[in-house]
Amino acid sequence: MIVAASLVMMLAAAPSADAVGAGRKEFSKCLSAQVQPALEKKLPVGDFQADMKKACADKEAAFRAAIVASDKADKMSDAAANSDADDQISEYVDKITGEYEESSRPG
Repeated sequence: MIVAASLVMMLAAAPSADAVGAGRKEFSKCLSAQVQPALEKKLPVGDFQADMKKACADKEAAFRAAIVASDKADKMSDAAANSDADDQISEYVDKITGEYEESSRPG
């Protein structure tokens, strides 16, 4: 439940009416949905990350495209828009990975 609570907080800041907000929400939901099955399988962190990336690739791509399009509409360069997308995606992946590591520790 720690995962769900932190994702709710992350999503609360996301406007759902725009493409970035919708992409963020769908990507977050996909990442979150990977945790419990991986915990049940007792996957090592590396395997969890690989499975999560594969399972959420389409949601990640949509989120990335929305961020880049929004940033470019705000007159950001291609490099800056892609860097922003990388940073935002990494933040979500790192958070879920950290929570997975914490949840999978014995005791």
